[in-house]
Amino acid sequence: MMARALKSYLQDPFLNQLYREVRQAGPLRSISVDLTHVCNLRCVGCYYFTEGMDRYRSPRDERVFDAFIEREKARGTNFVTVVGGEPTLAMDRLQKLYRHFRLSVATNGLRRIPLKGFENLPIGISVWGSPATDRRLRGSGRVEVFARALKNYRNDPRAFFYYTVSPGNADEIEPVVTRCIENGNAVLFNYYGDLARKGGALDARQGFGRVQAEIERMIGMFPERIFTTAYLSRVVTSGRLYDEQWGYQVCTSLSVDHPVNRERLKNGKPFNPHFRAYNADFQTTRRCCTGIDRDCETCFDTWEHFSWIMLNLRKHLGSKGEFTCWLTTMYLFYWINRIVDYPAGLQRLPEIHRRVNQALEQPPFSSGQSATADQALLVETEKTITLNPEIL
Repeated sequence: MMARALKSYLQDPFLNQLYREVRQAGPLRSISVDLTHVCNLRCVGCYYFTEGMDRYRSPRDERVFDAFIEREKARGTNFVTVVGGEPTLAMDRLQKLYRHFRLSVATNGLRRIPLKGFENLPIGISVWGSPATDRRLRGSGRVEVFARALKNYRNDPRAFFYYTVSPGNADEIEPVVTRCIENGNAVLFNYYGDLARKGGALDARQGFGRVQAEIERMIGMFPERIFTTAYLSRVVTSGRLYDEQWGYQVCTSLSVDHPVNRERLKNGKPFNPHFRAYNADFQTTRRCCTGIDRDCETCFDTWEHFSWIMLNLRKHLGSKGEFTCWLTTMYLFYWINRIVDYPAGLQRLPEIHRRVNQALEQPPFSSGQSATADQALLVETEKTITLNPEIL
């Protein structure tokens, strides 16, 4: 079925508002960087240590880091996802990045990032389950990581918990989410890939069906504090986007300068033409955000799936509902990372969930037919938002 015109979808005032804000913010030219190769935890199945990424050592010479910043500024980078190791172990360097770029940081929460000097920094705090599960997987059975993170970021408006859910622990979702929200925070979901091959409740091969149902129930209970939409969660947990199956050949978050990706970048699938995932030496890059050689079937990373949806606008033009799912995904990425107005987005979040849920109740999505009418508007949108270097 040929899609209706993109222009007609934007007659909806709510969608038009989201669209205009993202357009006004402009394209993001992003990178990710491991700020340090060290961490104060050894989480079970952490991609960073599973693939030995800590062999790329962060240099002591501050001039190396300063030169990295200047190179990326000259290259046009304007957004940095900061990971590690543990970024709070290199606070001086985190401060430098904050002064020069828009940032998002992922932390285990054991050390608090002060408000002063980081007033508008989006902080994603890892949690992997109930206090017992989190202590076992992340605290070596001893450290109460979740409890300390809750204390450090209580009522902190910058902070949301980045909750990595495992397939067999769906019953833990409501208590964990409730505790985060009662702490004055919000929740964005991630999904455990079992790189350590522990199996059992952690084995992704059993599927995320119960997890998906619980996430959608949490959206219904706390629509103003859940940053994951039902659509995003379904794409991640199913590994399906229309006629495509998630994997290396469709991943959009690849280091474009890395020779291993040369053939992939020629296959016609969209990718972010600015993106690089820098190791902690601030010079070399790896294949993608979360891997060197890992099997992509173990990757359920939310941020990479955000990008997969965002760079596939044309697949989502078959109906207003499909376009709504694309646009709200795009908007939430910008909003969570405070590229668009944060207080306004917080007020819109319940309506975003309502619109997405309504769209998902409609007949199954089409095969990704794109609009033929309003071609100029479509091309303009792609240039400004998705394909003009660079979105993520």
